[in-house]
This record gives sequence, structure tokens and C-alpha cells, in this order.
Amino acid sequence: MRPILRLILVLATLTVMFSSQVWAQDQVVPDYEAWKTVTARAEEAIENDRASESAMETLRNQLVSWRETFGDETSRLRISVQTLEAQLRGLGPEPESGDPAEVAEQRDQLTTSLAIARAPVQKAELARIEAEELIRAVDSLLRNRQASLLLTPGPVPINPSTWGDAASEIGKTFRLVAVEFVTGWVHERQRQELRHSLPKMLLFLAIAIVLITRGIRWTRSVLTTIVKDEMSAGTWVAAFFLSFGQVILPMLGVYALTEAVYATDLPGFRGDAALSVLPLVTFELLTAKWLGERIFSRRETPLLSVHLSEQEKRVGRSTSLLLGIALGANTLLGVMARYDNWAPETQSIVFFILTVIAAIMLARLALLIGRHSHELRELQDGMRSPISQLIYVISRFMLATSGISIILGAIGMTRGAAFLVFATSKTVLMIAFLLVLQRLIKKIFAALAGKGNDEEDTLLAPVIIGSFLILCSLPILALTWGARVSDLNEFWSRMAAGLRIGDTVISPKAIAVFFLVFLFGYGLTRLSQNVMRVTILPKTKVDPGGQTAIVSGLGYIGIFFAALVAINTAGIDLGNIALFAGALSVGIGFGLQTVVSNFVSGIILLIERPVSEGDWIEVGGKMGYVRDISVRSTRIETFDRTDVIVPNSDLISGTVTNFTRGNTVGRVIVPVGVAYGTDTKWVEGILREIAEAHPMVLANPAPSVVFQGFGADSLDFEIRAILRDVNWSLSVKSDMNHEIARRFGEENIEIPYAQRDIWLRNPEALTSASGPGASSGETGALSDTMKPGEMDLVKDNDGEGEDR
Repeated sequence: MRPILRLILVLATLTVMFSSQVWAQDQVVPDYEAWKTVTARAEEAIENDRASESAMETLRNQLVSWRETFGDETSRLRISVQTLEAQLRGLGPEPESGDPAEVAEQRDQLTTSLAIARAPVQKAELARIEAEELIRAVDSLLRNRQASLLLTPGPVPINPSTWGDAASEIGKTFRLVAVEFVTGWVHERQRQELRHSLPKMLLFLAIAIVLITRGIRWTRSVLTTIVKDEMSAGTWVAAFFLSFGQVILPMLGVYALTEAVYATDLPGFRGDAALSVLPLVTFELLTAKWLGERIFSRRETPLLSVHLSEQEKRVGRSTSLLLGIALGANTLLGVMARYDNWAPETQSIVFFILTVIAAIMLARLALLIGRHSHELRELQDGMRSPISQLIYVISRFMLATSGISIILGAIGMTRGAAFLVFATSKTVLMIAFLLVLQRLIKKIFAALAGKGNDEEDTLLAPVIIGSFLILCSLPILALTWGARVSDLNEFWSRMAAGLRIGDTVISPKAIAVFFLVFLFGYGLTRLSQNVMRVTILPKTKVDPGGQTAIVSGLGYIGIFFAALVAINTAGIDLGNIALFAGALSVGIGFGLQTVVSNFVSGIILLIERPVSEGDWIEVGGKMGYVRDISVRSTRIETFDRTDVIVPNSDLISGTVTNFTRGNTVGRVIVPVGVAYGTDTKWVEGILREIAEAHPMVLANPAPSVVFQGFGADSLDFEIRAILRDVNWSLSVKSDMNHEIARRFGEENIEIPYAQRDIWLRNPEALTSASGPGASSGETGALSDTMKPGEMDLVKDNDGEGEDR
């Protein structure tokens, strides 16, 4: 047996090594010599800090590629290492007395092979770590450069001595753009090409003129015909999408204009730089204008409820347009400044002017938003809601940013001031766009659900989608505030790698796989429950309570197995979860023992079914029908139509009276009293006839009449009858009492009321109370029969009234 085991292990080891070598031939093995060259160049570039930003980005991309290569190599080689480790674990721990010779030789061979297999893994892993550290160094260098660029003071823009030179340089740039066009027209070859492309150019030019000059007007006229103060959700959505024409049509016009200009082949390098950025400039301007029109609407029922006057809304629309112009001018002039390499003084003056314009517009919007927040607070009786508080904070931030930007620009930190004010402006526009988009989503779901305008805020789906949109907008906001695309890629790479807890890696992919598999299993479980409830169980002889228990048990088992399958599919180590569960059980034992007790009791209730849904029970002084049994508690509906939630542990450990367990047969007892002197046998016969005549009383066993005894005021009888359905006991008792009253009236049988004898301690007081005409025979010990509720009033010696 041992030689066979030895042969199997040797063959397995050779197979793994051979498979690894064959696989390695198909894989790209890292060239470590080339890697040394890259690391030397990267270290030199980082140390000297002289390479341009584009060169550093290129170097960083190379390092990222090497890091991925080493990571793949580590993963590939680790398979053979894991196989050898599993074989060593299969041999078990080495005993104190030592292994037999064959086993020891096998252990030595596996240990040697494992050491050989680990060497390239460790080499690749070390190279990957080196690449990781170099990437971090490059990122740190680029971030420091960016911060230094924004925070380093430059020329003071308010120095009048530099204004003339700045104006000359700006004018020179635009003159050179015109010169490029004129120069292109002078050449005969370009004039010949223009003649050939003239129809194309004229077509694009005509389209551009029509769309730019008439696009917004056409959209507005169409909206005027369909937009009303009262609109359905569907009409509202259609009008909203049509309003995009105010951005899309002029954008198409600008695109046609650039194509018309390119068709002439006249623009030079500067003209090409301006034309390439012109669509972006137009988009910034039109988007700001469109958002201003949507938020500060002219209609009485605006897109968003803004508590401002018509004059304030008009100011908001014009301010949004001017802010868009400032954003577009900043983009265009930034491109021209980089191309012509404007002097620092010129850049400082130009961007300071744009910063001041944008800061003023931002401050005006902040005041309007603050006014809206104040009005909203007044409508809420001085209390700020979370939305109102957020609006107030945003308005304060906008005001602070405006002031700080102007101050920073005035002292020469123009780049930092421009970055701050324009990043804030784009952030505000992004928030406004998200608010508008959230409103659109509400309207879409309201139209699909057939909800009115007053009910759209009750839908949950728009809130979930809105939260997802906010999450998706975070990368855009990060780019707006200076993050690089490589930073976002690095962040996503780290997120994709996941969080390692012991030997378990929790990554977004694993979480997504877990939820997808679990949701699939959950849906399959619910489908199985519906099939059992509707199709299978009704055809069996199982009672309704048992059917409910089977369906509930199937649900718990299905969800449990769905969770297990999802955990295994996601690659989560159940061993670590077992350790976590063991630690959690300690906390459960101390803090959640009542919850666990109720949970276990609920499972016992569903399995043993001492009570079922629909049973009439009494527990803890509460009586009613069982309406629902869950894993934690049971809901009982009392006869007053109120719900009582009873913990399941009370139903297991306490005393429970179940009036309808197994069947609905039950007994009713109807007490009745008759006057003394009545023939008891006669009464017994009448009561038996009444009981036997009721349709709900069973004939077998026959009802009985019991002469209970001699009461204080009556002869006491009881009707004891077994009913077909004890749930009707109150109705049966009421019917029998009615019949008893009727029959006793016909037979002149008296139902007595309570009688009391009253003795007077001072009978002479009755004489004084009766007056001079009272006879002496009215004094003494009196016996008077009082009806219930009656009372005699006599006077004592002092003449004061007293109840007797």
C-alpha cells in the first residue's frame, strides 16, 4: 500500500510541475532585465523631478502595466504552490517519533518542490510591490506639482502697469488667428480646394445658422403649446425631454459651424485649437442657461418648488447665463493661453477678471438660494428640514468661496482662485442637474404607476435611483476638484482587489455575485412557496394551519440554503465565517437571548403546531384568534378587533387555552335562575326543550340541564350543551336567553331579582320623618323589599339625611 501511495504522490508532483511548465510556455514570462531598466528610469525621473506631466503620466502607465504583469505571474505560479501545500497537508503533521522512511522521503520531496515553486512567486511578488511603490511615488510627485501650481503666488493682477502689455498680448493672439485664415485664402491651392468643398461648407453653414438662431425659439414655441399649469406626469416628462432641445439644437448648430469652417481648410493651428474646444464652451454656456430656466422657471408651477418672487427668478435666470458665459470663456481662453504661452502677468489679469465675474455670479446665486432656504424655514414654523439645512450650507459655502476667490486672486494667487471658483460653480451646476434629474425620475415613475402629482413623493424607486445617481456623480465631482483619471483608475483597482480579512477577500465583484445569487435563490424560494401554497397543498388533506407551517418552513430552509450557496459562489471562506459566528454567539448568549428564544419558539410552533392560524386561544389573559405566526412573535386578533403581539416564548413556556384545536366542537354554559317555590322539574324540562331546539346544539351528546343549587335570591340552573362550532358560543347563548325569557313569560315563571331586608336601629326616627299623622304601627322593625337600585332615606336624631 505504501509504495502505491508513494507512486501516486510522485506522479501528482510531476504532473503539477509539468502542467505548470506547459502553462508557462503559453504565458508571457516577465522580462526582469527590462524591468530593471524601467525601474532605473523611473527612479531617476522621480529623483530629478524634471520630466513634464505628460512624460510622468506615460511613465506611470508603464509602471501600471508592469504591476499587472507581475500580479498575473504571481497568480499563475501560486497554483502550483497551493497544490504542493495541499499535498503536504495530506501527509498530516509529522509525528514526534518520526515518519516511516517512505513517508519521510515523500515529505522531503514535496518540501523541496515547494521551496523551488515558491522562489519565482516571491520574485514576482517583490517586483509587483516595487512597481506599486514607484506608482505611489509618481502620484505623490504629480499631486505636489498640482498643489504647488495652485498655491504659488504670481503677478498681482491689480497692478495697472501690466494692463497694457496684457491687452497687447491678447490682441496679438486673436490677430494671429485672423492672419491664419487670411494666409490660407491667399494660397491658390487652398482656393481651389475651397471651390471643391464649397457646397459642403454652404450646407453645414446653413444648418448651423438655422439651428443656432432658431433652435431655442422652436423649442420654446413647442413647449408653450403643451406646457400648462396643471399637467399629468406623462405630459410633464414629454415636456421635460423636449426642453433638452434648447441645448441639443444649438449644440448641433455649433458642430455644423465647426464642420463648415474645417471644410474651408482655412483655419491654422490657433484656429484649430479654438474650434476643437468650441463645442465644450457652447455646452457649458447652454447647460448653465438651461438649468437656470428649469430651476428659476417662468411658470406658476415650476419644475422645482423655489420660494422666490418673479423678480428674483428673473435675476436667477440671468445670473445662470452669465455664469455659463464665464465658464465658457475660462475654457476657451485657457486653451489659447497654453497654446501661445501667455506671459504670467497676462494670464493673471485675464483669469482674475473671469474669477471676479464668476465669483459675483456665484454670490448672487448664493443669496437667492439663501433666500429660498429662509422662506422654506418660515413655511416650516422656523424648523429646518434636512433638505433646507443642506440648501443653507450650500449657500454659505458659495458665499465663502466667492469672497475667498476674489481675495486670493487680488494677492496674485490667480490660478488657485480660478480653480476654486470654477470648481465650485461646476459643483453647484452638477447638484442642480441632479435635482432636476431626480424630479424627472419621480415624474416617470408616477406616470408608470398612474400616480397624481400629489402622490409622486410616496414612491420608493425614485429615491433608490436618485441615490445611485449621486454615487455615479462622485467621480465627475472628483475630476472637477482636481483628481486625475489615473487616480480614479487606481482607486477602482484597489476596490476591485477587495478587502482581505484573513484568507477571505471581500471585493465589489464578490459582493455583487453574492447578492445576485442570493436574490436568485430568494426569488426561487418565494416561487416555490407560491407553488406549494396554490397548487400542491390545496390538493392534500393537510389542514390550513399545517399548510401555513409547511410553506413557512420551506421559506426559511430556502433562504438559508440561498445564503450558503451565495457565500460559496462569492468565494467567501466559510471557515472564517464559522469563527465569526462563534464569536458572535457569545454576544447572542448575553444580549440577544430573548430574541433567540423567541426565534426557536417560533420554529417549534411551526413544527409542532400547538396553535395554528385561525385558532381561538387564550394566553396571558388575552383571548382572540391567531392571525399570523412568525419566527419571533404571534399576532392575535381579539374580539375587540385589536391586535395583540405575543412573543413566541410565551406560547411555548406559558399556559395556552386553545378552544378550537383539532376541531371546532365546544361546550356552552347558559346560567339561569328562577324564583323560590317554582317547580324545578317543570323548569328543567323547559330548559331542555330550549337547548334541544337550537340548531347549533349537537344531539349526541345530548344537552343537559343541571340544577346547581339554592342561591341567595333564586334557584340556580345551567344549560350545558355541546355546539357544532364553539366560535358561535356567544350567539347561541344570546339565542337561548331570548328563548328562556319568552318561554318563562308564557309559563308565568318568575325570574327573581335581588331582595334585601332593611332593619332600622332607631325606629322612632321614622315617626319624626313621617310627621304627626303617622301611626304607631309604622314603627319598629320593618321588612321592606327593595328592587335593585332603590334606596330608603330616613333622618337621624339630628335631622340630617342618611342613606341606609
